[in-house]
Amino acid sequence: MVDKGAALRSRESRPLMSTIHRRVTAILVPCATCAVALSACTAGAPASTSLPQSDDPFVLDPADFTTEIDNPYWPMEPGTRWTYRELDPDGAELSVDVTVTSETKTIANGVDARVVRDTVRQDGEIVEDTFDWYAQDAAGAIWYLGEDTAEFEDGELVSQGGSFEAGIDGALAGIAVPADPEPGMEYRQEYAAGEAEDNGAVLSVDELVEVPYGFFEGALLTRDTNALEPDVAELKLYAPGVGPVLTLDISGGSGREELIDVTTVPAGTGTGPLGSPD
Repeated sequence: MVDKGAALRSRESRPLMSTIHRRVTAILVPCATCAVALSACTAGAPASTSLPQSDDPFVLDPADFTTEIDNPYWPMEPGTRWTYRELDPDGAELSVDVTVTSETKTIANGVDARVVRDTVRQDGEIVEDTFDWYAQDAAGAIWYLGEDTAEFEDGELVSQGGSFEAGIDGALAGIAVPADPEPGMEYRQEYAAGEAEDNGAVLSVDELVEVPYGFFEGALLTRDTNALEPDVAELKLYAPGVGPVLTLDISGGSGREELIDVTTVPAGTGTGPLGSPD
């Protein structure tokens, strides 16, 4: 998903294609090249009739969902922590910890969701802290059900803009990762009118990618956009059995986020109040 905290950083839960396989490295390719490649990849794409689109209603049966998330492109075992290095468009370096907590939350639309903590630090100080809510449907798709987010300056809370919950004030859940991704799939990632209107598209499921954490084959490649910021787009790569490993801004900025490490943390980690994750 396109970053909800763009004022602080340019990012998730937010990809460069050609018609042949190639290695995606930690070097940004000129955006003009990206645009040409993306056009080639999406030409003749199949329709995504079974996936939620824009602000269209999509009936969800809570009985069809689980908080045990094992989609191969982003398995969310409680206690897993992904640590990323992020470079924003101004060249500032940030550290991002994404932690699958032991907690769950019943969303307003009735679905029970896994709570995932996303904490961003700059020079050791928290600048953004978020509870994200995910659940997996019976087919294996990961759904994004909302977030409780906060931005900080000098240790003080300055904004909770962008927070939303599916089922409240018209907010709708969306797809984080499809069950069986195929090139050409397009889907809503989240929808809260005027707050979060992100969309995703699958470009490839057979990519190579290398980041500080390792080299991976068979990666899922998506293009994420934001209807509220039509000039912004990013590419994201998910490694099978690992999760998101690389995010590149290709329009509206030049930020990047790459996976540094994956660790296991004790039960209860990441469950503190916003601004005090551990």
